[in-house]
Amino acid sequence: MTAKDCILGRRSIRKFKSDPVSRELITELVETASYSPSWKHTQITRYIAVEGALKEKIARECSSLYPPNGDIISAAPVLMAVTIIKNRSGYERDGSFSTPRGDGWQMYDAGIASQSLCLAAYEKGLGSVILGLFDQNAAESLLQLPEDRELVALIPIGYPDETPVAPRRKPVEELLSYQS
Repeated sequence: MTAKDCILGRRSIRKFKSDPVSRELITELVETASYSPSWKHTQITRYIAVEGALKEKIARECSSLYPPNGDIISAAPVLMAVTIIKNRSGYERDGSFSTPRGDGWQMYDAGIASQSLCLAAYEKGLGSVILGLFDQNAAESLLQLPEDRELVALIPIGYPDETPVAPRRKPVEELLSYQS
């Protein structure tokens, strides 16, 4: 499978089979995603694979912003909590910001890593969806995140039980411009 095949074929999956996903496979996905680029190679993205009772508790207690996300989390065998180490990406060693984006650069790094994780999952026959609507404070508390971490996304992962079609894309002419 080529990179283009992965990008064109991957869909957001919201329905999963009950088949378990091995820890070895999850480890392989994270190892692949670890090659994602990051600000000055800071590698701030960290993953927590959540299963069982804690996954169900997150599904119940952290999805009030968008209740269907709780159903998606419950249906997936594994929930990947994507976290970042705060105050590194976009910063200089003296603590000052390198860019006018301030600490916003950390979300860029987490986004790249999240997409890499999802593409690696797709290549292995797994489905995923990146969730952003959840009670961040409650989820961070349940995950017992240390002070230097922030939860940025939840990614349910499992074997797909649906095959969504690709949504219509905007034409390249609308997306691309050239300047000289």
